[in-house]
Amino acid sequence: MHIAHFTNTYHPVTSGVVRSVSTFRQALTNLGHNVFVFAQTDREYEDEEPFVFRYPALHLPLQEYPLTIPVSNFVDTLLPSLKLNVIHAHHPALLGQVAARKAEAMHIPLVFTHHTRYREYSHYAFGVPKNLAKQVIERWIGDYMSQCQHIVVPSESIKKILTETYGVTEGITAVPTGIDVATYQQAEAGDVRQEHGWSDDDILLISVGRLAKEKNFETLITAVAPVIEKHSKVRLVILGEGEERTGLENLAKALGVAERVNLIGNVPFKQVPNYLKAANIFCFASVTETQGLVTLEAMAAGLPVVAVDATGTSDAVTDGVEGLLTENDPAALTQAMLRMLQDEALPAQLAEAASQKAVDFDIEKQAKRLVQVYEEAIEAKKAGFHVKTDVQKPIFSLDWRQLLETSTAEK
Repeated sequence: MHIAHFTNTYHPVTSGVVRSVSTFRQALTNLGHNVFVFAQTDREYEDEEPFVFRYPALHLPLQEYPLTIPVSNFVDTLLPSLKLNVIHAHHPALLGQVAARKAEAMHIPLVFTHHTRYREYSHYAFGVPKNLAKQVIERWIGDYMSQCQHIVVPSESIKKILTETYGVTEGITAVPTGIDVATYQQAEAGDVRQEHGWSDDDILLISVGRLAKEKNFETLITAVAPVIEKHSKVRLVILGEGEERTGLENLAKALGVAERVNLIGNVPFKQVPNYLKAANIFCFASVTETQGLVTLEAMAAGLPVVAVDATGTSDAVTDGVEGLLTENDPAALTQAMLRMLQDEALPAQLAEAASQKAVDFDIEKQAKRLVQVYEEAIEAKKAGFHVKTDVQKPIFSLDWRQLLETSTAEK
């Protein structure tokens, strides 16, 4: 099969979408398929893998990711020669729009992975009333999905949300991004602790993610402060970088735990398993995950989990089996962390179950499921099928006056 992935972000950018595209690409290639990636240009990065084709991009001062310019005469000329069977889009905008147009023009199916809970990012729409932004985003996503032959979601909880919000009941499949379980099982802590001056007696609570508001690290740091007061050997380690760094550093200082809260920044992907192996417990507070990929990786490394009970995370972790799930409240997280530290048998019990659960998400298994999706999409295209969204739902008939009145009242 010849497969094209269109994504606004790819290497060297670090994100969940990049991880998903890259991981699936390698697994599909191992299964004998030809996979082509169309993504943004980065002049300072040289591709090591073949068949990655780049669109021009702008690096804007206040934007974390490059802005892809969806115009390329080279790609326009190249695409027909690739004899594609399916186009797989990973964003609804920019290259996602290109993917939709190309799929229609070439009479091949369009598959879209709904990676992100887009409406939860409405706070980035500066100057636009929040309520209005959320509804416009939902309408936009619904319109895009109606151009597709199949929708992929990373978890059953996101599938439920799309069914309830858009009425999508056909042409939708949960295919989590797989993980290379063996890599995490066989990883070794090495000298991670020594490099950072952490003692062997330190109890490392580790978390991974962009330092962004939606990742809820403020709640996590607030929750760990009382734990550190009671257990002086506890240390919170966070891997990731982002615009919230200064605020989180100031919060740790205000809570008196700055020396025991370490914001490591971005770590090369190959080193992440070593950091996980060096830790004792994985802690996570994000409420916007679509899969909980980093949680699964921690589980594969043999770590028990303490996390907020939210989409994505709850698909990976069953409360009391692989970890402890709590409401989105610092005090509740604190109590779960303390329970994990005080019950000597509990961490090992949860860690064993976590390791076993992670095997279900092995990348080869998930890649084979994705191939089945492509095959279904090809048949759906032949039958003239498009994903149906419920046009009777309120998001498809926006009442602008009511939205503006609501936003004014909120102010």
